[in-house]
Amino acid sequence: MKTKPYPLRQICFCGLLLLLLSGCAGWRQTEEPRLRLAQTYGLHDFDQVEELRYTFNVSLPDRSLSRSWTWEPKKDRVTFRGTPEQGGVVAYDRSVLTGQPDDKVRKIDPQFVNDNYWLLFPLRIYWDQSATVTADPEPLPLPIGDGRARRLVVRYPKNEGYTPGDVYELFIDDSGRIAQWVYRKGGDPTPTRITTWEGHQRVGPLVLSLDRRGAEGSFRVWFTDVAVRLTGRSDWITAR
Repeated sequence: MKTKPYPLRQICFCGLLLLLLSGCAGWRQTEEPRLRLAQTYGLHDFDQVEELRYTFNVSLPDRSLSRSWTWEPKKDRVTFRGTPEQGGVVAYDRSVLTGQPDDKVRKIDPQFVNDNYWLLFPLRIYWDQSATVTADPEPLPLPIGDGRARRLVVRYPKNEGYTPGDVYELFIDDSGRIAQWVYRKGGDPTPTRITTWEGHQRVGPLVLSLDRRGAEGSFRVWFTDVAVRLTGRSDWITAR
């Protein structure tokens, strides 16, 4: 089945905060690791999704914040629901970004991209064909704690996105899911952020990690009110 791409292009992951059925054992450099990873998280059934809603929460040493979104991927339409200080309710089609969006959209969209990539990164790297993905031939030590896992390295072009040149190291467990990752803003050799990927839950046809924690204990990203509405249905399917 041909899967429709849902490109965001303006990648700002962490900039604001800042394989499958048989597991990883059979990975080879000649295979397509991004496809297998995306399939693990629900790529083949994503076309069923009419709307996806979620609240992005982050806890930093000095503050915490939350942002609530509804995304209609087939229309690439975004609705943000925030406090008055955050801009209140803002709804827009992302196609306006090719023209002259108003100030609210210009401010909100980088936040949407950041939060959406945190939630859907395994799908995003499949849709973002400009990113290069390579797999190491042998397992490597995990960046947090003990153990070893297969590593995928994702590199974005230096001339693309809100934070061009970003690099991500994904450590894949035996179930084919991301266990931990390393984010390097702009390709910096010093990691910008290292977190676990925890709390995997099924949300309709998707499998999503809803909890990410830093090694030092002072950083956490998690998602609440996560649900999808599927084609031909009026009800929302929540995470379970």
